[in-house]
Amino acid sequence: MIQLDIISDPICPWRYIGKAKLDQALESAGRQPFDIHWRPVQLNPDMPPEGMDRRAYLEGKFGKDRATAFYAQIEEAARAAGLNVDFAAITRTPNTIDAHRVIRWARTTGHQSRVVAQLFTRYFREGQDISDPEVLADAAAAGGRERDIVARLLTGVADRAEGIAADQEARQMGVRGVPTFIVAGQYALSGAQDPELWRKVIDELSEASTQQ
Repeated sequence: MIQLDIISDPICPWRYIGKAKLDQALESAGRQPFDIHWRPVQLNPDMPPEGMDRRAYLEGKFGKDRATAFYAQIEEAARAAGLNVDFAAITRTPNTIDAHRVIRWARTTGHQSRVVAQLFTRYFREGQDISDPEVLADAAAAGGRERDIVARLLTGVADRAEGIAADQEARQMGVRGVPTFIVAGQYALSGAQDPELWRKVIDELSEASTQQ
């Protein structure tokens, strides 16, 4: 299989949309050529540990009028990608370092994509605070991890420094507010690419593998 690194933050709506489009392409192709690795970047690396009020965050970042227009555009793009989102349900913008730790731990048991999907759903559809240890433990369990183990790890600092270092590495690569996909450690795709482009990539990779 070909390694596909997805540099993502579970509170970034464009990354949620990008994942949905990739999933659509894989379903349409009927095969999975990728070994997917989810790698961290924080949309808001300076977010306080307790997060902040969502409205205050958006108005501070974009301005009141621009924030409304910006998220209306995102909501339209999400629905076009077949996603149900409820931005109004989100009352707080969280710090995501602990969410990234949970995603990192899920890699060891092959549950990363399932846990990521749980975090996206809980945040964008249900408005849950994905910095809350109980929410994170529930998401991990629903994604196939052992809830008690994750809950216990979250009480400590395991992999916190590694997550921060990986975030800084992504920033040095120029990753910011859009999804970034790295294919085979060599080729980068930036943005929420349409399923048609992913189908082309999948077909080309499959053809290349048969010629080797």
